[in-house]
Amino acid sequence: MDHCCNDKADALATLRARQGRVLYLVLSINAVMFVLEFVAGWLAQSTALLGDSLDMLGDASVYAVTLYALTASERTRAGIALFKGLAMAVLGLAVLIEAARKAVVGAMPDVGVMILVGAAALIANALCFALLFRHRADDLNMRSVWLCSRNDLISNTSVLLAAGAVYASGSMWPDVAIGVAIAMLFLHSARQVLAEGRAEWHRTRRTSPKQYQVTE
Repeated sequence: MDHCCNDKADALATLRARQGRVLYLVLSINAVMFVLEFVAGWLAQSTALLGDSLDMLGDASVYAVTLYALTASERTRAGIALFKGLAMAVLGLAVLIEAARKAVVGAMPDVGVMILVGAAALIANALCFALLFRHRADDLNMRSVWLCSRNDLISNTSVLLAAGAVYASGSMWPDVAIGVAIAMLFLHSARQVLAEGRAEWHRTRRTSPKQYQVTE
């Protein structure tokens, strides 16, 4: 029995080490791409790029928090998953606000910058997606970061589509529309992660050992 438990502990430690290496790598990629996309989106006046940059920042934060969760208890990991769900929801609302501001103010984005930076972000997130794919079923937190990575690919492709539509139509509205679509995707994923995190929180609460007080 002790040998079996030791084998399981060793296997779990190995899994956590592999997850940690992957998370450090995707954290670095997302942090670099956040700076690049935010600066480019601001200079190019692109709502879609700004929204995608917030996604990169959110993902970098999510990966950092998930690294902490690797050595935490199940209940702590459930709480962290809830935090990540809330963070995703906040980012979704932030993109919606930016899209509304752009619709009111009105400004044509720089299509060339959108295509160049959007393509770079797509390549970076495709790499992150490939790195995280085999860990997507490890546990709740690794599934949530994989969902973030999957959403990134959709967002990056949408930025490129928005750039093409802006160029073809000569209108800013495709850029605004893609910003809104990205926000809705964030909010949908946030709802999914929050639902799973809440279920895990309640499960760990029911299965956690009860504390009894001995009275004289």
